[in-house]
Amino acid sequence: MDSNGAVGRPFGEKPIGCIMDSADGYMAVAFLPPGRLPFCVADIPGGTVGEKCAAIGTYISSCDCYAVAGDRGHHHIGLRRFPNWTGMIRERIVNLSGDTLRISTPPPLVKGKVQTAHLMGKRARRQ
Repeated sequence: MDSNGAVGRPFGEKPIGCIMDSADGYMAVAFLPPGRLPFCVADIPGGTVGEKCAAIGTYISSCDCYAVAGDRGHHHIGLRRFPNWTGMIRERIVNLSGDTLRISTPPPLVKGKVQTAHLMGKRARRQ
């Protein structure tokens, strides 16, 4: 949500993904929009520059350590698609209510605008 209240959904209405948090402070995140286009070739490092840009622009992943105190989480950035944050500590606002987790960011700069990102998910249950 930007400072004007406009809501964007860069990964669509129903992104596909997973967040895994361990009790000892490690986490991994990966998500993307449904319907991403495949590369024209089946060679993993292959693909055109345009295909590679489209793929990286529609995929988020990170592996971090974290600590939570009250409603604040601190991610110690380890591996991140956005290299500028590697090694930094990023604050998050965390709310766990039942099986629903909501993680929000203090407003970063996204596409030239100050925006707040919100990520919501439900606890996965083994079947």
